[in-house]
Amino acid sequence: MIRNFLRNFMIGRYGPDHLNIAMIIVSFILSIVHGITQFLPILILSYLLLVLAIFRMLSRSIERRRRENDWFIRYYWPVRTKFVRAFSNLRDRKTYKYFKCPSCNNTLRVPRGKGKLQVTCPKCGERFIKKT
Repeated sequence: MIRNFLRNFMIGRYGPDHLNIAMIIVSFILSIVHGITQFLPILILSYLLLVLAIFRMLSRSIERRRRENDWFIRYYWPVRTKFVRAFSNLRDRKTYKYFKCPSCNNTLRVPRGKGKLQVTCPKCGERFIKKT
């Protein structure tokens, strides 16, 4: 019964997206910071972000919310990709060695412990020798 009510209530509304999730996470982090510092403007900002995220989820202006999310993704995705790549490189550092192609700066992954290898860049075809 409640599930049907919520499903019917959300028909025609925008719902959650990347921007909403980011706003909720930042709101949660700010509330934790407020718990440590007891600085009231941080708590107010936290609540404002939470209310704005809920407003966006319940909004019927779908095209406007989609444009806002597209703007956020345009700036968020490159940062996220760099973090994911850095953590992946950190996780694989014992089994792989990473090199930059001298001509196109493409990142190449080579297994460790194979001695000197001729590495061929799949993007530009440049060949160079590196010690692994």
